[in-house]
Amino acid sequence: MRSSSMIRHEGMCALAASLGPVDAERFIVLLRREPFDYTEWRKNLYKDMTLDEFLKKADEYRGMAEA
Repeated sequence: MRSSSMIRHEGMCALAASLGPVDAERFIVLLRREPFDYTEWRKNLYKDMTLDEFLKKADEYRGMAEA
């Protein structure tokens, strides 16, 4: 099991790699400004997506990760 410190570090590295360091920091600030319920967000994330659409996106993501 990874420590909280490791998870924070890896998360920031992932954000910085995806958004760039400045926008990664802006993203964190935006999250902290407003209440954010991760559980509710996850419940609704894929609610309007069909299973076929979900599987297609998963395949696309896997293809990007392998590249």
